[in-house]
Amino acid sequence: MKAIITGHTRGLGAALAVELLGRDMPVLALARHRDDALAARFPARLEQVQVDLADSAALASWLAGDALARFAADAEALLLINNAGVLGPIGPLAGQDADGIARAVCVNVTAPLMLSSALARAHSGALRIIHISSGAARAAYSGWSIYCATKAALDHHARAVALDGDANIRVCSLAPGVIDTDMQAEIRATSTALFPMQDKFLALKRDGLLATAQDVAARLVSHALSKDFGAEPVGDLRNLPGAG
Repeated sequence: MKAIITGHTRGLGAALAVELLGRDMPVLALARHRDDALAARFPARLEQVQVDLADSAALASWLAGDALARFAADAEALLLINNAGVLGPIGPLAGQDADGIARAVCVNVTAPLMLSSALARAHSGALRIIHISSGAARAAYSGWSIYCATKAALDHHARAVALDGDANIRVCSLAPGVIDTDMQAEIRATSTALFPMQDKFLALKRDGLLATAQDVAARLVSHALSKDFGAEPVGDLRNLPGAG
């Protein structure tokens, strides 16, 4: 199996890339920046593409080339992890800027849908797709209307793709739980005027209730490779058997 992952240079994406590469899996990684340390560590298995997923035209241009098809050509099975995501703009509707909204929709929704479709066209074998979702897709948070809406879009996309009934495609929009990453630091630094539930996330950090990216990555990849993956198109990693 080969893997494609977005947003591999930090947070959960970085941990997922290490987990995949550590399992001897060739990885094609897409992000705005390169990870030179990761490339030095896994020179034979990591291929990196620098592309801003907020620029849908740039992504479409790259997809129009043959790089994705070449990577997929000799793979019996492919795993796509749509991990890249942005939190903002945060705050009430009137305070959200148009550029920030457009960027969030492009990164959180447009890019995952474009990549999923492109891989389904480029690869006729087994394809497993993971959208990294969130509890915010399933429960609304004041100040997070954009984040909630974009993550909910991934959930519904997975449900609809599953209904298409393609036997070669398994898909799951999977909430990974609350992880100790830069995004959590951004949440804790947001004022209560913009995000009234800030105290909840401060408490999670204070009380040591945040999962590590490495632990989540290991469990997520194990699930992605399991026979049970895709049995349900929407899920929560914390509720899976053996998730602990």
